[in-house]
Amino acid sequence: MGKICHLYLTRDHAFFLHNLLNSDGPQSIAQFKISSLFSDYRISSQNDDRIAFSLDLSLLHRALRSILAVSAHSSLHIKLVKKLPPHSTLPTPFLTFEAKGHKSAVVQDVPISKPLSRADVDELQHALESGQEIPATLIKAPDLNLLQNFADRMKHVGDVMGVSITKHGDLHLQISTSLITLGAEFKNLVVLGARAEGGAAAAASLQREEATTVQVSVKHFFKCLQCSLAKPDCAFYGIAPQGGCLIVIFQFFVPGTRQTDKSISLH
Repeated sequence: MGKICHLYLTRDHAFFLHNLLNSDGPQSIAQFKISSLFSDYRISSQNDDRIAFSLDLSLLHRALRSILAVSAHSSLHIKLVKKLPPHSTLPTPFLTFEAKGHKSAVVQDVPISKPLSRADVDELQHALESGQEIPATLIKAPDLNLLQNFADRMKHVGDVMGVSITKHGDLHLQISTSLITLGAEFKNLVVLGARAEGGAAAAASLQREEATTVQVSVKHFFKCLQCSLAKPDCAFYGIAPQGGCLIVIFQFFVPGTRQTDKSISLH
């Protein structure tokens, strides 16, 4: 989704937030229950025990891979610290990973920004709450590989694509230029929330307010589909109130079951 994100820590949850304070481009919210990540967790701040900062995801990924490659079965400690970098007189904040085995210890430091101020954390919290609004109608997405292949072809046709979702469980994708119109239709998908009985064409559904449409960037849509790399079990599509944006909610199951894993969410 992007190189830089905010890591937002509270008493109960850890959030990876991408582009939430910027209205340009796709936004993503990954939420984890603290109990699913840590066996022991302590947080303290003067901001209601909330801490947020930005970091480079490529550096975080590299640090985690390095730690796991050297000591996959060792206990891992993660700390927020300040250290004095070489040739510097000013302490710099780091997210430090320490893995301790029987014979060795491995330390990886990931540089982070200064913690956000109370006002900035409040702004981030407000954006988070706004971004978690659930559309009235959600439809279960078809195979993500099919959508990726279609969006990949769309990139060579135009920049903007129309997405329509009906309460009958239909998903319509269409892109038009002066020379060509290209579209795809997926019908009779699973519907959550407000629904309508019987089949109907998208145009007729729109007239009866049984469908909503939004225009999205093809590039942003394709980038959103790349969240499938997180290996969700399924995804649901919806359109925000007033048609503000397309919302994609990825669902994860408890391994070996068909039950939703409520410790993690991504949309």
